[in-house]
Amino acid sequence: MASRALADAVPEPYWLGQAGAPAAAEPLHGVETADLVVVGAGYSGLWTALLAKERDPGRDVIVVEAGTAGWAASGRNGGFCSASLTHGFDNGLSRFPDEMDTLERLGRRNLDEIEAAVARYRIKCDFSRTGELNVATADWQLRELTASHDEAVARGLDVQLLDRDEVRAEVDSPTYLGGVWDRTGCAMIDPARLVWGLRQACLDLGVRLFENSPVDRITTTRAGLRLHTWRGRIDAAHVALATGAHAGLLRRLHHYVVPIYDYALMTEPLTADQVGALGWRNRQGVGDGGNQFHYYRLTEDNRILWGGYDAIYYRGGRISPERDQREATFEVLADHFADTFPQLEDVRFTHKWGGVIDTCSRFSSFFGTAYSGRLAYAAGYTGLGVGATRFGANVMLDLLAGEQTELTELKMVRRKPIPFPPEPVRAGVIELTRWSIARADRHEGRRNVWLRTLDKVGLGFDS
Repeated sequence: MASRALADAVPEPYWLGQAGAPAAAEPLHGVETADLVVVGAGYSGLWTALLAKERDPGRDVIVVEAGTAGWAASGRNGGFCSASLTHGFDNGLSRFPDEMDTLERLGRRNLDEIEAAVARYRIKCDFSRTGELNVATADWQLRELTASHDEAVARGLDVQLLDRDEVRAEVDSPTYLGGVWDRTGCAMIDPARLVWGLRQACLDLGVRLFENSPVDRITTTRAGLRLHTWRGRIDAAHVALATGAHAGLLRRLHHYVVPIYDYALMTEPLTADQVGALGWRNRQGVGDGGNQFHYYRLTEDNRILWGGYDAIYYRGGRISPERDQREATFEVLADHFADTFPQLEDVRFTHKWGGVIDTCSRFSSFFGTAYSGRLAYAAGYTGLGVGATRFGANVMLDLLAGEQTELTELKMVRRKPIPFPPEPVRAGVIELTRWSIARADRHEGRRNVWLRTLDKVGLGFDS
């Protein structure tokens, strides 16, 4: 079944292959100066540049990008633009219980402001505030989702607990036992078109962009920082580092960030009868309640993006393009798709792809400064950065301004995650954890001694 469904799948991200991609900007040649240089033209970098110009239209801002805008995680993700700043309510509640009400308020406001920016800059990215369904496919998942729902309702969140019949009336799968619908806390977007729209908005506000210009090192000058590329350099008063898993420019980030490979499939467009067999009239994003979880959604032309489950760390943490394809994972995903939607047994996949996401030990973003406050960074979004990167951009700008704000006073911003151990221990810890959570999924969610130990020291994953 899997081999037949995958037979014609193109090994590249569906989103980035769409028509309408902008022509690449010129690479950096010679010497430039700027008030602010943003390294990276994914969501994190583009939001930072855009917000910097909105705060001060006279500020001279440059974005420098190693490839082209959105070529990495920002252009190949599932398109879940979540209000959560903490990789889910449960993960945030376990780590920042005293701040959770504030973080939820800031996250919802951040999503509202993204929606407003999409409208203001006329970004055609299929933004749709559908919400997200978290579905249970095992009894233990249903118990955990019910407890999470009760906590969320107590904090005033717009979530609805659904029984088996109610959740199957939303999206019909024989695997569903119940679910929780976060009705307003997530929007579905076209990831690449959001990148391209933010890119154009930055250019329209006067941001200068240099693509295909990897920065190979940063040095200090009397007036600030100097960024070196193979054909030029930029002198800047301040730098915002927005490179995600590609964290080589700042050594300290290697202690906190590991590159994890995530994989996804895209189906051919469904027929009207196939869509009717699913229901899915409200077009929510969907994720299941497993530790190794799937995420999936409908596109505007009724394809299903199906991703997640396998999260792969390669020993040594080396990022390599050939690792963007992993046939064993694609076959597992295709089999799980068939189990979830047996009514779609004849549907084939047109695209298969993967790539790195930046994760840290608390599974949500962290922040900091370097070079005496002239450089700020944000990293560790763990695959949920479509919305949260805008919040992180505001944090970086506040840190560079040296201001005490509501954002910079957050414990989430002031505290770092627990660092990862060096190799080869790092790989062993990650593999043991991955094995343990897979075992928990097979044994009614029961966490072994290793996972309970991680929970006690604040490293457990509950998202």
